[in-house]
This record gives sequence, structure tokens and C-alpha cells, in this order.
Amino acid sequence: MSTPNKADMTPLERFLSYFTKIHPKEGVSVAYLFANSFLLLFAYYLLKPVREALILTQGGAELRSYAVAMQAILLLVAIPVYGMLFQGRKRLALLRTIIFFFASNLVLFFILAEAGVNIGVPFFVWLGILSVTLVAQFWAFAADIYSVEAGHRLFAFIAVGSTLGSLVGSEVATIGIPFIGPYGMMMTAAIILSLSVLLSARADANIPEESRGHSEDGHWTEQHAGVLSGFSIVLKDRYLMLIGVFVLLLNCINSTGEYILAKIIIAQSEAEVLADVTHTLTKGDAIGNTYGDFYFFVNLLTLVIQLMFVRRIWQAVGIQGALLISPIIVFFGYGMISFLPSFWVIYMVKILENSTDYSIQSTTRHALFLPVDREKKYKGKTCIDTFIWRLGDLIQALLVYLGMNVFGFGLQHFAMVNFALSTIWLVVAVGIGISYKRARPSSNTEHAK
Repeated sequence: MSTPNKADMTPLERFLSYFTKIHPKEGVSVAYLFANSFLLLFAYYLLKPVREALILTQGGAELRSYAVAMQAILLLVAIPVYGMLFQGRKRLALLRTIIFFFASNLVLFFILAEAGVNIGVPFFVWLGILSVTLVAQFWAFAADIYSVEAGHRLFAFIAVGSTLGSLVGSEVATIGIPFIGPYGMMMTAAIILSLSVLLSARADANIPEESRGHSEDGHWTEQHAGVLSGFSIVLKDRYLMLIGVFVLLLNCINSTGEYILAKIIIAQSEAEVLADVTHTLTKGDAIGNTYGDFYFFVNLLTLVIQLMFVRRIWQAVGIQGALLISPIIVFFGYGMISFLPSFWVIYMVKILENSTDYSIQSTTRHALFLPVDREKKYKGKTCIDTFIWRLGDLIQALLVYLGMNVFGFGLQHFAMVNFALSTIWLVVAVGIGISYKRARPSSNTEHAK
């Protein structure tokens, strides 16, 4: 496509052109997807501080790690169910079914909690499944409706909506929980999730044909049928296998870091409660406040990186180079924690790790699926972003258990493990970059037909 002429653009498109390279007629679809990604992450971040406070006050950091591992076990059942839902179903119907299912679950949690049922652990497990499933579906949907060329131009900006949703959601949760309570947040999130479905439909309807990836929705031949097809697609494709290993290492490292952070936050919160001369501060409030501030700073830095640097990084070093940034940060960050495991060092390293993961790393990982076919976008990506993602949590939980109960690890030892894993992660990232470069030409041919 030739260089876009601003005279052919609407006022909305001219405004968006300051932030991304947008072509005429793309403005409406980009705005809808931007708003859609905002609402999904806004809803999630309303619930995230609630989740952390419930699990840490009822069980502690160790139970938190084990509860995370339970998600991988449940996803062994969920992936085959998703495979059955995918068969013969149009993309919007699939997205609608999944979102309404999760929204109805929130209503059920609200009813149980109001009835006095302890929902801390099941809600933690459920929310972890929701987070990976909805994000995977949204970006599979985006990769399906946009061509490779359009996705490369627009994904970085669309992801800004997710970042803004995270930032606003974390602040609204901090302000709103004292007024409507944690269970009121659940009902608010259920309503927001339901509204997001309308935006997906409008985005799909407003994409110009020259920017569209697959225009014939619902009419394709499945090469991998059956309930286990999601797993077989990944296992039979070297490119997807590399992405799967990359995601597994990413989450194993990040979850271990979250365990380190949770331990140091608990210790810090206990010290704050002891130092409170008014004796009104509870451990749960202290933990919730610290995590609320943590998520705010993570999302603020994520927003800056996403809005100002991701597209420029892609232009400067490509998708291949962008994949290397997070492994390098993790390598040096956990190397520092290994020598100085203080609250502020851990706190700052985790802010930097999470913010680059949610911006550069996340957007780049979603773009890796632009060159692949529809089955790999939906079934393959869902398997990787849900089961394999949570398999990293399962491995991390085993690591925590062995480290705590067999080897007597302290925070420094867990940081050293992450330091070692980051080296392997970096090598895998290089392999994905090589495979991605090979995958793009065939994709371009496909979309030119």
C-alpha cells in the first residue's frame, strides 16, 4: 500500500496518525479495538488487588504459588473444551461465548461471597485462568481480522488501550474498594466484560478490505480436528514449539519473581502494622495498599513504554530484536537481587520487569502470530497463552516447594535460579526471531491472494 494521504483521512484518523501509522478507513476499527482492549484490562485490574488481598490474608505466599499451579491442571480440561467450541464457530460467536461465561462466573462468586463462603483460593485460580484466556482470545481475534502488514503498524497502538485500562483499573480499585467493597468490584467487572463484546463486533465490521486478514469468517478447513487439536498443533510446529518454550520460561521466571515480591511485601506489611501508632492498619490493608501502588507504577511505566517506544523499537531492531529486551533485563535484574535482596531493590526490579513484559514483550509476542494460519492463531495461541503459560506456574510452584522444603532456599537463591533461566530464555528468543523471519514471506503471499 502506498504512503497514506492525510487528505483522505477522517478527523479521527488524522488524530490517530500522531501515534501510529494509520491508513484511510482504518480509524473506526482501531478505535473500537483500542476501547475493547481498554475495557478487558480495566475489568481485570479491578479484580487483581482483590485477588491478592484474599489469597495472601488467607494463606500466604506459599499457598499463592500452589494456587497458581492449580490453574495449569484445570487448563488441561479447558483446552479440549475450547477445541470443541472452536469447531465450526465464527470468531465473534466464540469470543461472545467465552466472555459471557466469565461474566456469569463473577455473578456466581458475588452470590457465594455474600452467603459467607470462603472464595479466596477458587477466585484466585479462576481469575488467573480468566486473565490468560481473555487476552489470548482478544489478540487471536486481532491477528485474525488484520493482515500482517496492518498488524505491524497498528498492534503497538491498540495495546496502549490495554495499558491504559490496567492503569485506570488499578487506581479505580484502590479508590473504589473502600466504598463498594471487593465483591462490588466483581459485579462492576462483570458488567464491563459484557459491554466489551459489542466493541469487538463493531471493530470487525469496520475494517477496510485492504487491511483485513481473513475476510471469510467461519469458512475454513480445519487441519487438526478433535478435542486435543490445540496441543497437537503446537507439538507439530517448530515455530509454535519455540514460542511455547519461550512463554513457559517467561512465566516461570516472572512467577518466581512474584513469589519473591510477595514474601518481601508480607514482611514489609507486618513491619508497617507494628509501626502503626493508631493500631487501625491491618495486614490485609497494608498488603492491598502496597500492591495497589505497585500495579499503578507498573502500569504507568508500561503506558510510557507502549506509547512512546514499542513501535520505535520495532522499527529500529524489528520483532527479532524486541524479543531480546525482557530476557536481558531479567538477566541483570535478578543478578542484582542475588547480591542485594532488599525491599526496594526487589520492588524496583519487579516494576521494570513487569512493565517491559506488559509492553514490549507482550505486544511482540502477540505479533508473532500474524504470519500463521487461523487454526494456529486460535487453537495454537490459546494453548500456548493458557496451558503452557500456566505450566510455567506449575513448574514454579514445584520450584518453590523444593526450594523451601528440601533445599532451604532464601530469596537470594530463588533470584539465582531466575538469573540462570534467563540465559536459556535469551537463546530461545534468538531462535524464535530466526523462525519468524522465515515465516513472514509465506504469510505475505497468502494475504496477497
